[in-house]
Amino acid sequence: MLNPSLSRRNVLRSFAGIGALALGATACDSSDTSNASISPPSSRKATSRRFGAEWDSHSRTFMSWPALETVWGRQLPSVREDIARVARAIAEYEPVVLTARPEQRDAAQRACGSQVEVIPLMVDDLWARDTVPVFVEDARGVLGVDLNFNGWGNKQEHRDDAQVGGTLLAKYDVPRVKAPLVAEGGSLETDGAGTLLVTESSVVNKNRNPGKSRDQVEADIKSSLGIEKVIWLAGVRGKDITDAHVDSIARFTAPGVVLVDRAFPDSPPDVWSRAADQARSVLKDATDARGKRLEVVDLPQPDLDRITGRGDAFVSTYANFYVANGAVFMPRFGDAKADDHAKGILQDHFPKRDVVQVKIDTIASGGGGIHCSTHDQPGKPAA
Repeated sequence: MLNPSLSRRNVLRSFAGIGALALGATACDSSDTSNASISPPSSRKATSRRFGAEWDSHSRTFMSWPALETVWGRQLPSVREDIARVARAIAEYEPVVLTARPEQRDAAQRACGSQVEVIPLMVDDLWARDTVPVFVEDARGVLGVDLNFNGWGNKQEHRDDAQVGGTLLAKYDVPRVKAPLVAEGGSLETDGAGTLLVTESSVVNKNRNPGKSRDQVEADIKSSLGIEKVIWLAGVRGKDITDAHVDSIARFTAPGVVLVDRAFPDSPPDVWSRAADQARSVLKDATDARGKRLEVVDLPQPDLDRITGRGDAFVSTYANFYVANGAVFMPRFGDAKADDHAKGILQDHFPKRDVVQVKIDTIASGGGGIHCSTHDQPGKPAA
């Protein structure tokens, strides 16, 4: 078991014997999948399921209260402040349900305020995007697809987080479907119309799906989620705990429209900027499930010399935004010019929603963002 105090971005630096791992290098024994590419659309849907877009109506947002000092150390109080700030902001627009360990429930409720519903449930960490099941819809209604969370390939303590999905689905009477693969919600980005973006590094690997080729993983994704076409991006293997989830690289804002992270001008190239560049090169030539060419729009990062957050693991992308009922939630990093520019881009793409900036420096220093810490359930909010 890894030392759980390590952050999501730099967790793998402690592995003895691991050297520099190549961008998008394959880790699956059964085939060479290092050449990330675009898969052809299926001739018909594998199932009647629909994996809806994030901009569809939500019945609620799920979040989780960070529980362990062994994970966050001295940052635990400040990351809890960030989570409470995000929860309160979203609760202005839609119901928020926050899970917290029973002994921490009262403190979480005080921090989040009465608009947020805090329920007792054993959790390890705050990353609800990955621990809560992915929701799909079919003729029966909403289903919860359990992606068999294993701590991002057994890189972090997840004894309690692995049980979150089943417990929540039972509490909210949502039928549970166990997927035939291991993945996380942050590794899957859909347009709601049959197209999925996914980084190969985060699902075709020994730590989630040993022995499975990319074709096998793709077939599992399609059958579980009702996806017609998968667009594969390379990602980055072995440089952060998620193996480069797509939700910090490329995001749909509508069918046929994708925002792609771009490093601040003149920043030294690194594996993350190269991953975004590779994604951009794939997406500009891609078509979606309907055969439509994608519009690709840059979403530039802030100047790292002007932001208020710090840390080797700091995630400075604006791509990790969250779309809720009536609003889009994005980070405010402290570079006023870049923050305003990113807000303008998001406002252009979501003109009927408020764009709300939230300070999340401690969440970002831990290798995540607002999207990583939230998970939407489709449906209409209760009256």
